[in-house]
Amino acid sequence: MKNLFEKTAINNIEVKNRFIRAATWDETAEENGHINEVTIKRYEDLAKGGVGLILTGYAFISKDEHPNPGMFGIYDDTFIEEYKILVDRVHKYETKIAMQIVYGGSQTEHPDASKMNIYGPSAVKNLVSGITPKEATKDDIRVIVMKFGDAAARAKKAGFDAVEIHAAHGYLLSQFLTPFYNRRTDEYGGGIHNRARIIYEVIEEIRKRVGPSYPIMIKINFDDLMKKNQGLTKEESIEIFKRIDELGIDMIEPSAANLSSGEGAVPFLKGVNTVEKQSYFKEDVMNIASIVKAKVILMGGNKNIGLMEDILNTTKIEYFSLSRTLLCEPDLINKWKDNKEYTPKCISCNRCWDAVPNSCIFNR
Repeated sequence: MKNLFEKTAINNIEVKNRFIRAATWDETAEENGHINEVTIKRYEDLAKGGVGLILTGYAFISKDEHPNPGMFGIYDDTFIEEYKILVDRVHKYETKIAMQIVYGGSQTEHPDASKMNIYGPSAVKNLVSGITPKEATKDDIRVIVMKFGDAAARAKKAGFDAVEIHAAHGYLLSQFLTPFYNRRTDEYGGGIHNRARIIYEVIEEIRKRVGPSYPIMIKINFDDLMKKNQGLTKEESIEIFKRIDELGIDMIEPSAANLSSGEGAVPFLKGVNTVEKQSYFKEDVMNIASIVKAKVILMGGNKNIGLMEDILNTTKIEYFSLSRTLLCEPDLINKWKDNKEYTPKCISCNRCWDAVPNSCIFNR
């Protein structure tokens, strides 16, 4: 019988348990993306709290744009030394840490977005932000792919144990998958593998830059939850999961909802305070896990040890990521280790983003 607290391997790294802190926008970094002691302390507290692997808040790979203020940056080599300090603090507690990297595109909430040089698959006005991006040329796409590779190489040099590509929730790579935003007629538009081509190229570029033994992860939608013929569908996503598995992705974190849908869909559901409502993506993610060799993470409302243990032992899902619960209680994993019946304080109210930096209402 598998155990949530047992050690496992992801490519060449060993993690001490099956709990992952999902990438969470912290809003603690400086406007240029450089981090500070507030940032480092937040991650040190998470490591002290017992989580096996931490995914950082998303880090922007291009100096020209980023979708939110207070994000991490990884667009040049000046970040490497400060990230070494962050990584060393986390490693003191035998916790691993991966950097999530992103190109935001028109899915942005940054107050200065209109002044930024933002690309998209097509020049389609974003239904939420109102930003109309420049349609990326093939040369622009190649530059973006290279920036992902550069960012991953920097993350490895800084000591991060892995890197996660953010290809979900309506950011640029996700928009390429979305017919509403991708209206191209070249090899980056049309059929699903054409729309996913940039993602395949990013994976291949990163693998070339970091080598075969460095874990590459990806967060990617299995469903955009949009109107018919507008968003990525479950059926299409299955084809993507098969292909990225063939490309040698080490770990997949499936999600759902396109924040640029204009329909209010979000991946972080409110009020998941009964077991019946928790681990709410389990059915779809269970199906994905059954068709790939890569390790698969279940995200979304993971609050009950008994439910997670059941999923672990009856499906091929191997890891569980948490965000809001760890923002509320960074030491939740240690609490669960001491008492499996412990009920997290988080009430899934989504008011984490009401304050700067982002924080739980119970900790203000």
